[in-house]
Amino acid sequence: MTTHVTQAIDADGARSRGPSPIALLLILSIQLMVVLDMTVVNVALPTLQDDLGFSASGLSWVLNAYALAFGGLLLLGARLGDILGRRRVLIGGVAVFGIASLLGGLAPTSELLLLARGLQGLGAAVAAPQALALLTISYPEGSARNRALGWYSAVSIGGSAIGLVVGGMLTEWLSWRWAFFINVPVGLAIIALAPRYLPSSPRHSGRFDLAGAAASTVGVTSLVYGLVHAAEHGWQNSETIEALAFGVALLAVFVAIERSSSQPITPLRLFAHRDRAVAYVSRLLLVAAMMGMFFFLTQFLQRVHGYGPVETGLAFLPLTAALLFFSQLSARVLVERLGSRLLMMTGMSISTVALIPLVMIDANTGYVPVLLSVVLFGIGNGLAFVPLTALGLTDVPHEDAGAASGLLNVMQQVGGALGLAVLVSVFGSATRDAQPTAATAIGRQHEVLTTGMSSAFLAALVLIAVAVATVSVGASRRVRTEQPA
Repeated sequence: MTTHVTQAIDADGARSRGPSPIALLLILSIQLMVVLDMTVVNVALPTLQDDLGFSASGLSWVLNAYALAFGGLLLLGARLGDILGRRRVLIGGVAVFGIASLLGGLAPTSELLLLARGLQGLGAAVAAPQALALLTISYPEGSARNRALGWYSAVSIGGSAIGLVVGGMLTEWLSWRWAFFINVPVGLAIIALAPRYLPSSPRHSGRFDLAGAAASTVGVTSLVYGLVHAAEHGWQNSETIEALAFGVALLAVFVAIERSSSQPITPLRLFAHRDRAVAYVSRLLLVAAMMGMFFFLTQFLQRVHGYGPVETGLAFLPLTAALLFFSQLSARVLVERLGSRLLMMTGMSISTVALIPLVMIDANTGYVPVLLSVVLFGIGNGLAFVPLTALGLTDVPHEDAGAASGLLNVMQQVGGALGLAVLVSVFGSATRDAQPTAATAIGRQHEVLTTGMSSAFLAALVLIAVAVATVSVGASRRVRTEQPA
């Protein structure tokens, strides 16, 4: 296989040179923007609650409205790019995201903010799969793609940690509204530069699988709603059971529709490849644990240790640094020397070990165990995410690039939403019978909180351990690692 970058062919049939550094920068900026918005408001939630009058349960929907729209509509967004042209659809998605961000920053009520978050999720669902698809068709499999995927993977997972830092700074120094406003100039820059630097892809004749899109979107939404509802009302609540059952039923209908459709929104043949299927499941589990870790560790630092927004954000800087360094080390050196399977197992095993100090936390735990955990977690995820991303795109034909990249993003966003809901439910179960009264001492309140958080971290550890087992048992022992010619 040659090492030069495959030439992109624009819609007019003219050939252009391979992707420029600006093209890669634009793709990374899009991914950073949509991933960062999953966590940038995390640190700002207490201030946002005071300003807009959210209830305790309603506040969780600031995160979930975005995650539900993003994860539920990703498959449709990927299909839009396949049929209408990826660059064109990408620009439209970024425009929707920027407008929604402006509306969110200006929102005077909680209802309008949640509407803006949902619109942000819609824009992200349209733009994100196009970004990864354009990266995939621009670079051939091998060292060039591995390097590009290294940066993409670092942004994909590091963006969540960066969001905590940026959110803390914006909240304390300016206002929580700037967590939304910051997207507007970035979006305008992408819209202005994309037609010049990103390759266009031709339109493909076809139709939209609206039945499949509706079944998958509503099914995922109902499933996530049921899990979120269980966090507050319990697993035996009738509404929880109905939502989960309805979601599972709709996803079964979705599979039936896709099997019989001549032009499915998600070609089920993507799952027939053993290694890709392993990558999808493992990515979901790893991100599920990661989002839960971010959420509860943020609460631990703020509610137990009294950290401010900036201090909380800075506490995650070691994780971000480890992610960036080891994702690049993985892409540039280790994936070719060790192979994808061994590197994934090593990275996820380190991430599992990283959660052990958090499982043991109590009200008197200081920052040193937290620092050890975040550094190890950054190392482990940095090592694992590059081969996981590459494995999810293994042997994908160009006509399925949008669907394959959409599935990777689905696993990341839906995994985060589902994982957070499950871990919050575990937290609620652990603390439900030990809720302190108003007269209980602060120390006792902290003990109850850390008991619930310890249980949640244990659940996160189990999720990653299952991911390690999935790779160990499911991934072929000769997972291909492309070498430059």
